[in-house]
Amino acid sequence: MTARVALITGVVGGIGAAIAARLASDGVSVIVTDLAGDGLDLSAEQLGLPAVASDLTDPASVHEMVEKITTDHGAPDILVNAAGGVCNQVGSSLEDVQPADWHRIFAVNVDATLYLSQALVPAMKTTGWGRIVTISSGAGLRPSLTGIHAYTAAKHALVGLTKQLSLELGQHGITVNSIAPGFILSNPATQRQWEAFGPEGQAQLVNRIHTRKLGTPEDIAAAAAFLTGSGAGWLSGQILSVDGGVT
Repeated sequence: MTARVALITGVVGGIGAAIAARLASDGVSVIVTDLAGDGLDLSAEQLGLPAVASDLTDPASVHEMVEKITTDHGAPDILVNAAGGVCNQVGSSLEDVQPADWHRIFAVNVDATLYLSQALVPAMKTTGWGRIVTISSGAGLRPSLTGIHAYTAAKHALVGLTKQLSLELGQHGITVNSIAPGFILSNPATQRQWEAFGPEGQAQLVNRIHTRKLGTPEDIAAAAAFLTGSGAGWLSGQILSVDGGVT
């Protein structure tokens, strides 16, 4: 894996940063990205990894980023797209869902994966080797605890896109899989949600988990390390639930 170059998105959140740290520790040459700002600068400094900022919802910005990475580090043959989330939204009734809020969540969770894949796959096809991992969610398999319609729909769409890309790209030596994390305290948004459950809701959530404990970003990173490694070459189109046994 020391010959591989990986692009990890969404590293300002805990899961993306944990994945970047794990792959780097495994010897992969890792480049990280997120929106430009202090958050990305701090994450890159803490990880000790090069960063290239990008708005992943903008195809032009994605292509500019990929060109810079390819020039400076070589073409990425591993993509782990951990960017996504609820975009600071909260659950609402169906009647209150706003079009702009709906499209924003789809742009971050689904569109970004499409644009990144379009930009990176040509080089992977040339070498005949590639690994794409999306971070979906338990919300991509069932209704979401967030109560956010767009988030549930977007994660279901990401699962579908993962399977479609697998069908198309497998013949070129490119595997495409998704990790569906359970509830993990990985960023301020999940911390707020956890606190909103209250003691009774927290206990109910934990009791649904077979292992009776919450997972960590490092649990997701371990799954990403496996799916991007050489040992997962005949595993594609799969949605790996890392949730302590809820699924």
